[in-house]
Amino acid sequence: MSKLVTIYGGSGFVGRYIVRRMAKAGWRVRVAVRRPNEAIFVRPYGAVGQVEPIFCNIRDDASVRAALQGADAVVNCVGILAETGKSTFEAIQANGAERIARIAAAEGVGRMVQISAIGADANSPSEYAQTKAMGEAAVLKHMPDAVILRPSIVFGPEDEFFNRFAGMTRLSPVVPVIGADTLFQPVYVDDVAHAAEKAVLGNAPAGIYELGGPDKESFRALMQRMLAVIHRRRLILSVPMFAAKIMAFAFDTLQSVTFGLVKNGMVTRDQVKNLAKDNVVHDGAKGFDALGISPVSMASVLPDYLWRFRPSGQYDDIMSSAKNLRG
Repeated sequence: MSKLVTIYGGSGFVGRYIVRRMAKAGWRVRVAVRRPNEAIFVRPYGAVGQVEPIFCNIRDDASVRAALQGADAVVNCVGILAETGKSTFEAIQANGAERIARIAAAEGVGRMVQISAIGADANSPSEYAQTKAMGEAAVLKHMPDAVILRPSIVFGPEDEFFNRFAGMTRLSPVVPVIGADTLFQPVYVDDVAHAAEKAVLGNAPAGIYELGGPDKESFRALMQRMLAVIHRRRLILSVPMFAAKIMAFAFDTLQSVTFGLVKNGMVTRDQVKNLAKDNVVHDGAKGFDALGISPVSMASVLPDYLWRFRPSGQYDDIMSSAKNLRG
């Protein structure tokens, strides 16, 4: 019988790519998610019955244990960018990771992969970064041979970064940017999934790997790159940090006083703290080179999914050529 991997958060942005790779490698894949009915789309990634979404709440021991029954390996992709209700940074990124690792060790699971983030730091002013570091420490405590992957900002067809800002250009002449000079090293989602696959298959030594793509650019430069791809001219407005903190406080307060009925979908105070710090691979850190992976560039991928934000969509190049002919 083929081996089984349980992937927590396997229907998410990064998770679905790991699911696809593991299914292609011949593994049975158990996709542990809060809403299995919304994760049905992962089933066709493998043969009939090879990929199965199941319910799991990572805040509950029994639920996590049930999802791990009989698994040979486990991957934890669960993470949040903003807190809502009981889904706090500590509950999900620290306690949730600890629970999965502790139960995996008790169940005799052979390998564990933890998807963390560049910037994970117990001494960071950001709770997001703090709890990512707490999750890493807990995983290594219970599963010392685990592989921890720390990607920079992840891009790909379903991302919430380039897609979000490109969508903004349809309605606004301005693209507001907080931390315009902050450096990022965007990494393609399937490259992260490739690293996770190698770890599950036992082809990556235990340890922490920081994953960044071949391009290291400021937030402003990334927006300029995006605008060039979608053929739009927009003003990139650098929002000062003091103004960003005031805005974030207002949005957080609104969410709080409405008891979560009005979600802060703009920017949180914790996100502002993260945007003040570079998000790139540190000197001396193990990365893609140590895994034998050559990461792809943004230039080779962005046009494949951002074309829909062009003024004439897929026909934009044709329309531009027609205008030149008429001229």
